[in-house]
Amino acid sequence: MILKALRKNRLLTINYYEDGLLQTCQGRIHNLNLLDQTLFLKDEKQNIFSIRLSGIQDIQ
Repeated sequence: MILKALRKNRLLTINYYEDGLLQTCQGRIHNLNLLDQTLFLKDEKQNIFSIRLSGIQDIQ
């Protein structure tokens, strides 16, 4: 279900847990590494964020 949402090339808002805290990040998919189970998201300022797939709580 998460992977279906990631296939679309649109602006996403992802809520995820990192170090026990709920974080929110907004951007477009930059890269998806299934071996490391990591998602790289690029925001409008061209910053790249690394998000573990296991920590994702919600994708909007």
